[in-house]
Amino acid sequence: MASLPNDVAKHHEATQSEKLVIAASSLGTVFEWYDFYLYGLLATIITAQFFSGVNETTGFIFALAAFAAGFAVRPFGALVFGRIGDLVGRKNTFLVTMGIMGVSTFLVGLLPSYATAGVAAPIALVLLRLLQGLALGGEYGGAATYVAEHAPNHRRGLYTSFIQTTATLGLFAALLVVIGVRTLVGEAAFADWGWRVPFLVSIILLAVSMWIRLQLNESPVFKKMKEEGRTSKAPLTEAFGQWSNLKVVIIALVGAVAGQAVIWYTGQFYALFFLEKTLKVDGATTNILTAIALALATPAFVFFGWLSDRIGRKPIILTGCLLAALTYFPLFEALSKAANPALHAAQASAPVVVIADPADCSVQFDPVGRNRFDSKSCDIAKSYLAKAGISYTNEAAPAGSVAQVRIGDMAIASVDPDLAAGPHRGEAIADFQGQLKAALDAVGYPAKADPAAIDKVMVVAILTILVLYVTMVYGPIAALLVELFPTRIRYTSMSLPYHIGNGWFGGFLPTTAFAMVAATGDIYYGLWYPIVVAAITLVAGLLFLPETYRRNIDD
Repeated sequence: MASLPNDVAKHHEATQSEKLVIAASSLGTVFEWYDFYLYGLLATIITAQFFSGVNETTGFIFALAAFAAGFAVRPFGALVFGRIGDLVGRKNTFLVTMGIMGVSTFLVGLLPSYATAGVAAPIALVLLRLLQGLALGGEYGGAATYVAEHAPNHRRGLYTSFIQTTATLGLFAALLVVIGVRTLVGEAAFADWGWRVPFLVSIILLAVSMWIRLQLNESPVFKKMKEEGRTSKAPLTEAFGQWSNLKVVIIALVGAVAGQAVIWYTGQFYALFFLEKTLKVDGATTNILTAIALALATPAFVFFGWLSDRIGRKPIILTGCLLAALTYFPLFEALSKAANPALHAAQASAPVVVIADPADCSVQFDPVGRNRFDSKSCDIAKSYLAKAGISYTNEAAPAGSVAQVRIGDMAIASVDPDLAAGPHRGEAIADFQGQLKAALDAVGYPAKADPAAIDKVMVVAILTILVLYVTMVYGPIAALLVELFPTRIRYTSMSLPYHIGNGWFGGFLPTTAFAMVAATGDIYYGLWYPIVVAAITLVAGLLFLPETYRRNIDD
């Protein structure tokens, strides 16, 4: 083991009991991530259960928006619980956040569907997601700070990397439970009522995790500081009201966390949604392939945490941003070819083009759920293509002309709403959609991915690469954030940039990316969002982010 330079203060050596405490802390955090990410895994079923009152494309985006709602409030949870953590300690804050998370998750499993309760059902769902987000906003900063303050200086990256595995392990655990219940009750029963089981069993995990957290001791660094009377009396003011610290918060957000966040959610959620919603791979197969990739790549969190103790946090995180920005487009195209080769081949041999007056076209997303997209010829055409997950390009037509859909060498005129008014419009739209489906079938566009044609090895390989990018940017991030801020305001200071980055930049990624796809018709267009954010982080990190791995964090 390499020795530390003389100018680096030695943190205390972790005892065996402290290592067990760190393991217990990580295990408790796994449970919170399990709760939080169950919703993301079941987004398609959530759409049918809680957003059936709107069109399918809008319903799915609404479901993703409700998923993102939990992320939206995470920075506020960071402020509330970060302040408590810096004032009274890490341990008690853990217990409060875990209780809120566990009860909220259990209640999701008891909610009535839209068919039973109407609009009250999605409203209640969103409220519970908000509570989950508040709890998680207070959890991560405390766990990362707690573990880092137990670790010796030369192993801080390694020790905190176990906290970094908890998000993926929580997702992995949720996948296993979902796969198990799906297999046990069957797809029809799972879509009807079985989806509730993973939420309901979380009450058992809550009880176990609360018992584990009750065994923890307070962080020795915080305890020493409190005994010496050096705790902050106003953590929020000190953290964000003084430019010297606020500047570091901004650098941490733009130069590290924003890029880390979009890579995390692209690799572990957008890829999953892309497989199921866009490439039409069935939910059970999608979950199994994703679980295998997570199992293969998760040890790399620990490897990159360990490596960051040797070469630094900054080069590993920024290299991950660079690789993601350069390779996302080819990786997702390869994923399409491997997961649904018939769709990929049809898109290449018979591309779909919508030829329409631009003024006749709306964005295929209705934020109030009222638009049926049947009053304009362009909307009628695009609505069917968006619902079917068909990628298309746009070509401008003369003003006032009726839209056409060109599929390879065939051209099919859309419905002219002026000529198909009243009760005849529905018949005309149904006839047009039937023609469109027949034309798409004729050139090889599949209704869903053929399970026998999926190159499962290649899909798992691509998903594993995407998760390896996640491990590069996420493995060292906790140590970096802990080292950037002083002990007296560490919980508060590191929590806010982390949760703005992961709650807003990352949490809104699936919603934003799929809305971009719906707006353009290009199934790959949503990738521009993580690519641009990762590129901004790469540049900002190179210019402004300091290296921190040699810092002493006792002060």
